[in-house]
Amino acid sequence: MAVRGKNTWTLILFILAGIVLGGFLGELLGGLEGFSWLAYGKTFGIETITLNLSIIQLTFGCQISINLASIIGIVIAIFIHRKM
Repeated sequence: MAVRGKNTWTLILFILAGIVLGGFLGELLGGLEGFSWLAYGKTFGIETITLNLSIIQLTFGCQISINLASIIGIVIAIFIHRKM
């Protein structure tokens, strides 16, 4: 699936970059007065699942943390991708 002849992988890359940069900026600017709303977010996922097989013990976990700055980063990434 391509958007106006563009590669889908570039869109995915832009979205991932928007999530990472937005999350980083949200955490960085969240401590400043007036920008605390950027750090508001939720964390969800599986804390830990442990599988003990006597010989080996495996522990799995997955958490996703998203804040408002990450969502803004996603929107900006999609906008930039469409304008390219």
